[in-house]
Amino acid sequence: MRTVYLLRHGHPDFPLGAHVCLGRTDTPLGPLGRMQACLLGAELGDNGLTVFASPLTRCRETAAPLGGTARLVPALAEQDMGPWDGLDFDSIRQGWPELYAQRAKEPLLVPPGAEPLVSVQARVMPALEECLRQSGGDLAVVVHASVIQAILASVQSVPLEDSRPLRPPYGSYAVLTHDGAWQVERSAVLPSPALTPELARSLLSAAAPGEKVEAHCRAVAVEALRIADALPVELDRALLESAALLHDVARGEKDHARLGAAWLRELGYPEAAALVELHHDLQSMEPDEAAVLFLADKCVREDRRIPLEARFAESSKRCTTPEAVKAHARRREAAIRLRDQVNALCGRVLVE
Repeated sequence: MRTVYLLRHGHPDFPLGAHVCLGRTDTPLGPLGRMQACLLGAELGDNGLTVFASPLTRCRETAAPLGGTARLVPALAEQDMGPWDGLDFDSIRQGWPELYAQRAKEPLLVPPGAEPLVSVQARVMPALEECLRQSGGDLAVVVHASVIQAILASVQSVPLEDSRPLRPPYGSYAVLTHDGAWQVERSAVLPSPALTPELARSLLSAAAPGEKVEAHCRAVAVEALRIADALPVELDRALLESAALLHDVARGEKDHARLGAAWLRELGYPEAAALVELHHDLQSMEPDEAAVLFLADKCVREDRRIPLEARFAESSKRCTTPEAVKAHARRREAAIRLRDQVNALCGRVLVE
């Protein structure tokens, strides 16, 4: 019996929550998508799989962490959506209002010049069989939502007009087996390796926020553990270190603490997400993991530890609006109160 892991590529390079009709438009992965690919590699990469992929960039990038060089199969490319390809759905609704409204009743309807889903199914099933023939063991096939929808509908004898629920989320996989006939064992599996500091480092590197940001995150993790080890309270060191490594994973984006937390929730790590979301604005003075991360971040400038007051004096120069000045003062006050509390608990000057 052969096992086939049917993977959907990671989140493309557009904002989380955006709705885009992405067919043959060759969009690479965004930071979240690269982290999803990293998780797929962490979960499946040691299985000795022969890897096949659609030739589109987002699939090739998703395949890379699985190990080896993916064999590219043009027949596994995404459905060609013709004039809608690459457009957001607001633009589609405005440009083709009647056709768009009709799709509510006929979900398989496509614009003139696009590829019907039945044609997708007709090309991808033979391509999947050929992948099986070309590999000697188990395999991973990295493709697109419509391709997986068409394959699962064929294997499970689901009419295409009823197959919309078979479309998987980004960065998930289905497990198929083949022993003379196809069988779906699992569908829409989200990878769930334990979030260790080692995996957090890999996720940070995959997101690629920049060398300076990565160095800062590593330094904050070191400082967070230094503070945690001195406190007379029991903390989850692995969670703290992992969250510290990822606290600025979305640096450079608007409201990066919230966005980074949203990415981590999407990846399935709500506990780390909660700490990341609070690393700018602490809600409690309890000496817990969130407080330690908040304080450690305020004690590190770039990749070196500096006194708290010096750090805030430097950052105050970037406050150019009344709102920014007010937020800076709030964070400074919280950091000083927390520093004094930590030093009192430790019975020495741990944080300057």
